[in-house]
Amino acid sequence: MNLAVRPTAGQPDAGALRLQAARLRGKIIEMSHAAQAAHLASCLSCADVLTAAYWHVLKVDPKNPKDPLRDRFILSKGHAAAALYATLAMKGYLPLEELDTFCKDGGRLAEHPPANLLPGVEAATGSLGHGLPLGCGMALSGRIKGESFRVFALLSDGENNEGSVWEAAMFAAAQKLENVCVIVDYNKWQATARSNETLMLAPLRDKWQAFGWDAHEIDGHDVGALAEAMQHIPNGSGKPVALIAHTVKGKGVSFMEDDNNWHYRAPTAEEVVKAHKELGLT
Repeated sequence: MNLAVRPTAGQPDAGALRLQAARLRGKIIEMSHAAQAAHLASCLSCADVLTAAYWHVLKVDPKNPKDPLRDRFILSKGHAAAALYATLAMKGYLPLEELDTFCKDGGRLAEHPPANLLPGVEAATGSLGHGLPLGCGMALSGRIKGESFRVFALLSDGENNEGSVWEAAMFAAAQKLENVCVIVDYNKWQATARSNETLMLAPLRDKWQAFGWDAHEIDGHDVGALAEAMQHIPNGSGKPVALIAHTVKGKGVSFMEDDNNWHYRAPTAEEVVKAHKELGLT
């Protein structure tokens, strides 16, 4: 299918999207337990963004992952790779069974997304601050070649500490890359401290606006509102768009929410069962 002729997405089905987000969270938790891998809470905070993107917004085709007219989604916060892998598997880019190889020797599912190894992974990320510059290059390349696709980049809030993010932000504004959308997963935590205690991010929306972006604050767990905002990119402002998504680290599981210990902890088998119950999956 030629992605350029796909119809614009209609009104989001918020209920269906919430159910899908719960399923995505359940799979991510299973993966963290099986691999004893870190960054679980960081994956859970962005699950609603990924759900809105892949189940409502993006013009992509898992059977043709290199279509030049596809929308690009870049997980710049590469430490949340498990969330991206689970999303791609659920969408049919790779077998669901391959998720069992997450962080295993010889497998493709590394702790951070690899380059040119997995269908649907647009860029190798994990060294923070690279996703948006890459996305801006993709967007400019598409404009030069007359290709009408959109670029979405999901950043962590701590990633906004990187100078390369702001250099890219100035570039995108100068070039009027209105088909670029940044979503900041603003869960208020970095690896060992509150984000605003490490470097003063606040007021974050105002900073993006000052750099020439059409910047908005949004509930990062209102999957319907996320889908609605993201589907209207470009939004007519003539500017790149920044969505400052207020989120909770560990969202969806009461004993993980806003507890930064889950930046590094992996759940026990009993905690997986408890989490699934809270998510309504059992």
